[in-house]
Amino acid sequence: MKKTVLVLLSVFFSLCSQSQTLAILKYNGGGDWYSNPTALPNLANFCNKALNTQFSKQYATVSLSDDQIFAYPFIHMTGHGNVVFTAAELERLRTYLDAGGFIHIDDNYGMDKFIRPILMSLFADSPLEPIPSTHPIYSIAFEMTNGLPKIHEHDAQKPEAFAIRRKGRIVLFYSFEADIGDGWEDPEVHNDSEEVRTLALKMGANLVAYAFSSAKDEI
Repeated sequence: MKKTVLVLLSVFFSLCSQSQTLAILKYNGGGDWYSNPTALPNLANFCNKALNTQFSKQYATVSLSDDQIFAYPFIHMTGHGNVVFTAAELERLRTYLDAGGFIHIDDNYGMDKFIRPILMSLFADSPLEPIPSTHPIYSIAFEMTNGLPKIHEHDAQKPEAFAIRRKGRIVLFYSFEADIGDGWEDPEVHNDSEEVRTLALKMGANLVAYAFSSAKDEI
């Protein structure tokens, strides 16, 4: 097992600097992990223009049972429903995050009651914790004065951001009551204004910039 982990870590670090593809996480449980098909291509295009990245317009689909997960330093996860991870998949997620990977989980409305208990128990020594609007992740590329933006109303609750940190660095960012990914979609999908979509894309670019940087938490 230890030898396998070392091999996987080696694969991750060798591919990390070469990977130019964002990825979406496919999971079991019945939740619609595929619900925002135009989101990542638009985020990639925005980052290419705003951050001078060279992401492919085609995103990858990965699962926690796939060794290829280590080829993608930034993974996005979304959906409206149930989420089920096996014990082996949870262990793979821990290994991925400890190897330097970054995952953004965006509740697309309805996922929270399923995913939050998983995140609360993912690392015994690194609990899921709220992230204030003063955190550097909100200003690393674009200044988000009020922190996590609210893209869609749903229950009219304020948007909340939570994170898991490992060795002083955010490795998992969970956005709740914000629906950031919907704001990345093509304009005609949700009929969001250009202002709202740009706000969502700027937040997404901040997440990408943080994931690919060597920045440490400053709070």
